Amino acid sequence: MQPSKPAPRDLTVLFTPGGTEGTLAAASDAETLAFMADRGGRAKYITSVCSGSLILGAAGLLKGYKATSHWSCRDALAGFGAIPTEARVVRDRNRITGAGVTAGLDFGLAMVAELRDRTYAECSQLMSEYDPDPPFNAGSMKTAPPAVKKAMVDLASDFSRKAQALAFAKTR
Repeated sequence: MQPSKPAPRDLTVLFTPGGTEGTLAAASDAETLAFMADRGGRAKYITSVCSGSLILGAAGLLKGYKATSHWSCRDALAGFGAIPTEARVVRDRNRITGAGVTAGLDFGLAMVAELRDRTYAECSQLMSEYDPDPPFNAGSMKTAPPAVKKAMVDLASDFSRKAQALAFAKTR
């Protein structure tokens, strides 16, 4: 979020990508949050994928809205007053959020349909041959084998803890 030119004040789409440490830093940065709150107050659509919803939440843009995020930090959204929702793409009024990395494709198609129309989005889907058929069924916490879930929860525990701490700090 370091544009070389000032960003327009009135946006059609305010989009926030996710990440790990950089996302947590942005969600703790007063200047970034002021920018997000300002632009989000006027944007037609306020959107994110993956953990980018932490930034929206920290900026006060998800209070009272259903939202999703990567599973490792989805529950932290409640600390910002959001309603965490387990879905790949969640739309609540003008807030549209996507879950983890690959949900970004679903999110992108949903945005194309919203901004253009369904047929155009379907053409985009066909052009990109987006017809997922993963070789394993471990792509969500609901379907992953217990050993895979444990390994990934352990791996993501530090980030999950930091996301929860960030959300808790905002409620004080």
